[in-house]
Amino acid sequence: MRYFVYILQCADGTLYTGSTNDLKKRVREHNSSKRGARYTKTRRPVILKYSETFQTLSRARSREHEIKSWTREKKLNLID
Repeated sequence: MRYFVYILQCADGTLYTGSTNDLKKRVREHNSSKRGARYTKTRRPVILKYSETFQTLSRARSREHEIKSWTREKKLNLID
């Protein structure tokens, strides 16, 4: 199974970082479902700006935690 870490850009310009094993489904949930994160529900629509693939959930979660600790500027540099 593959796991993904992703960065979304919300309608208000903020960034959201998350992880999942089904990237297309998760982005769709962020945009239209009650299963979307609380943060993104009020900031729709969201656009997928970046993703990375991992072989294990633990590596994906570690990377998610790492990226979440970064400044906005560093996240934007990663996206570019």
